Parts: sequence; C-alpha cells; structure tokens
Amino acid sequence: MDIVNQKLWKELRDYVMIGVGMISYSIGWNIFLLPNSITTGGVPGVASVVFWGTGFPVQWTYFIINAALLVAALKILGFKFCIKTIYAVLVLTVITSIFQKIPSGAPLLHDQPFMAAIIGAIFTGSGIGIGFSSNGSTGGTDIIAAIVNKYRDISLGRVIMLCDIVIITSSYLVFHDWEKVIYGYVVLLVSSFCIDQVVGSMRRSVQFFIISDKYQEIASRIAVYPHRGATLIQARGFYTGHEVKMLFIMAKRRESKIIFSIINEIDPHAFVTQTNVIGVYGEGFDKFKVHGTHPKSLRLSPEEQAALNQ
Repeated sequence: MDIVNQKLWKELRDYVMIGVGMISYSIGWNIFLLPNSITTGGVPGVASVVFWGTGFPVQWTYFIINAALLVAALKILGFKFCIKTIYAVLVLTVITSIFQKIPSGAPLLHDQPFMAAIIGAIFTGSGIGIGFSSNGSTGGTDIIAAIVNKYRDISLGRVIMLCDIVIITSSYLVFHDWEKVIYGYVVLLVSSFCIDQVVGSMRRSVQFFIISDKYQEIASRIAVYPHRGATLIQARGFYTGHEVKMLFIMAKRRESKIIFSIINEIDPHAFVTQTNVIGVYGEGFDKFKVHGTHPKSLRLSPEEQAALNQ
C-alpha cells in the first residue's frame, strides 16, 4: 500500500510541477513578450505571429496546432508523456485566456524591449524546463525536441533552438522590423539556456558509498523507497584490517535527503560519502542514446582480431 501511495504522490507532484511550469511560461509570454511584440519560439511563436497579423486569439491558435501534433506524437512518445502534455496544453490555454481577458494599460518595460525579452525568456525557459523534468511539455516544438532527445544525445534546448529559428524569423513578415526579430533571437538563446539549466539540475544524479554494520537494513529500506537498488562491495579497513561491507547506491539528487534520513535513522554512526555524477544510464535513469553501429575505422579486421586473441 505504501508503494502505491508513493507512486500516486509522485504522479501528483508531476502534475503540480507541470502546472507551476505552465504558469511561469504564461507569465513570460503574456506579460513580457506578447504585449511588447516580441516573438517567442514554438507554437506560441506561431500563435503570436498569427495574432499580430490577423487578430485571431493566441490561445485558440496554440490549442488547435497542439491538438494536431499530440495526435501524431501519441504513438512515438507514449501515452504517459502525451497525457501530461495534454494537461499542460490545457492549463496554458486556460491561463492564457485569463490573461487575455484582463484589461491592460501600457505593457511592462514597453520602453525597454531588451529587458522585456530577457525577463520573458527566463520565465518561459524555466517553465518549459520544469514541464520537461516532470515528463510533460508545452507541446509544439517541445514534442519534436522530446522525440529527437529520445533517440539522440542532443540537449533539449539545442533542438528547440533549431526548430524555432524559422518561426522567429517569420515575424519579419508581419512587422518588417529586424529589431523585433533580433529580440526574438535573444529570447530564444536565453530560454534555451534556462531549459538546459533547469532540466539538468532536476535530473542530476548522485552516488553513495555507505559503510555500516547494518547494511542489510539500510539497503532494504532504500529499495522500498525511494526505490533504489544497492550493490554490496566487500572491503577491508586499511588501519584496522577488519572486513567491512560497503553499499554502492545511485540516486537522483532530490532523493539524497530521503536516503540520508534513512541512514541516520538506522545507523547514525555509518560512514557515508556522496558524490555528484555527470551521467547515469540504465534501469531507473537515462537511456543510452546511441544510434547506428560503430564507424568502420573503429572495427578490427579479422587479422587484427586474431592477433589480439593470441
């Protein structure tokens, strides 16, 4: 029952964080970018251009395009990703509709478009990053980025940047003002940086080495929650010469506090080291993103293989 509750809590936390991310994105888009005629990327960028050119409400353009993309992405990204993305799209559509109905005077920072672009990009980039880290997205080019990132080791921010350059450049067709386009590029660069920083910080992993006489109890508790496995290593103390058991555990950084609490509860005298790691691939962590076979230059000829086996 505890495991079921933990899974439900994790799912609930994901939906709450996606909601927070969409609120952050909506603030950046509706308060700083859209009123100052600064283009952002993705479907919101398309919706902005359509709005400036025709007056058609941005929320409906955003919703219609994303509905079509989600139908196409359902098979590739999976039901779980698409459900959370549908939720994110609906939340952002509703919040944007609310912002559009609020009477507004002069836009914030209307005489400082560069600062409006920077602040708006921080809000939008952080919102997308929070959504991605909770297995959701704002849709649009985020979906394309998620598909590419699933098979290739390319940063999410870089994929989105490549997809969005054309969208931002297209705003010139409406404004005929390259200054607006340049501000759009600024938004793209800053938001891409924020996406990578947020996703990287929320997915960062750590490793533990734990020496304790109560290693079995510690490993058993950690296996239940936060549901992490442990490797038992036979070691010997150099000074005492005593045989000791050492646990090797990989976990997400956000799970560190839980693991330390378990260790402190079971054995306050345990010896523990914690280290940040750059990447962890395998069950429960990131998947290998290797495509195709090794280059021919890395393959051994039959003669070389035979010589190596001798």
